[in-house]
Amino acid sequence: MQSTGVYWIAVFDILEAAGLEVYLVNARETKNLPGRKSDVQESQWLMKLHTYGLLRNSFRPSQQIRTMRTYWRQRNDLIRAAGRHIQRMQKAMTQMNIQLANVLSDVSGVTGQAIVKAVLAGERDPHQLARFRDCRMKASEEEIARCLEGNWQEDLLFVLKQEQDGYEFCQQQIAECDRQLQHYLQQREDRSQGSSLPEEKRKGRLKKKKGNTPQFDLRAALFRMVGTDLTVIDSIDVTTAMTILSEAGWDMSKWKTENHFVSWLRLCPDNRISGDKIIGKGRLPTNNRATMALKMAANALRTSQTYLGAQFRRLRTKLGAPIAIKAMAAKLARLVYLMLRYGMAYVDQGVEFYDAQQRKLQVKSLKRKAAQLGFQIIEVPAA
Repeated sequence: MQSTGVYWIAVFDILEAAGLEVYLVNARETKNLPGRKSDVQESQWLMKLHTYGLLRNSFRPSQQIRTMRTYWRQRNDLIRAAGRHIQRMQKAMTQMNIQLANVLSDVSGVTGQAIVKAVLAGERDPHQLARFRDCRMKASEEEIARCLEGNWQEDLLFVLKQEQDGYEFCQQQIAECDRQLQHYLQQREDRSQGSSLPEEKRKGRLKKKKGNTPQFDLRAALFRMVGTDLTVIDSIDVTTAMTILSEAGWDMSKWKTENHFVSWLRLCPDNRISGDKIIGKGRLPTNNRATMALKMAANALRTSQTYLGAQFRRLRTKLGAPIAIKAMAAKLARLVYLMLRYGMAYVDQGVEFYDAQQRKLQVKSLKRKAAQLGFQIIEVPAA
């Protein structure tokens, strides 16, 4: 069956429920039929390839993982929808000369929401609106009042009200998704085996964003369900760990080694090899959500004062940001695989250890090059 979108899922489930072993095959591996082809010729070609065992079955997670993935994807879609409502609210206020973006970093914050609700309630005095300022804001009330001297138009106020209602509705839907996800995770089997959850705060830990994180303790729920805390890895927060587990699951035995897992994530180099020689290089495009989450986590390592952060900064200086992000995302994927497959514990060795390790390699390389030129390098003791 050839299909695009989600049309194949219903047929797959029916055949699988009937006891058949169903193969989900990538179409890129079956397109080498020469000449003009019809549906009958292509079906015969697929039958022949499958008879010879040349079709590889693609990975599809179990129903338990797919259910969790559905809840998490729906929540992410609602977050993006809420973000679009915020953008249209900002556009309407800018058209009315309300320049809140100059003093507020986010209209969806405490101060921004209080001002917007007061405007929709009928308040027009800039100084009265500025009194809704939160005490944690850097901008003063006078600065906020100067940005609220707007041109109040009925049509734009109507648009602002519509978008505010849409944003609040999305927030209600997100809260409902959180409750459903929490209830589902509590029903899963406890794999923690009585072990306690590691401490969250560690030295050199990146600060975690709390804007769109679930309202319940997702970290404890994932640790109870998986038995491993992926957030101990630098730059991987609880939302990134949830994305990885909802897309790939926690059973890493589906992939033989960590290299196979990295290849499935499309984080490995696409080298075309002939005769043990690389004759060409390409890139592997993908829309895998786990891959995107790992790349974002790898990009966050640029400010991390950890071993992985020092490694990322060195690769970024040497190879450039895109290659460094992909390489560190593959590094994070290997760590995730080892922790989930073998229960290995991650221990950060620190920036000093990485710098000392790189210094030893540089000294060794310099001594080798000097010996090839007939020189000898003598280390001078530090003062």
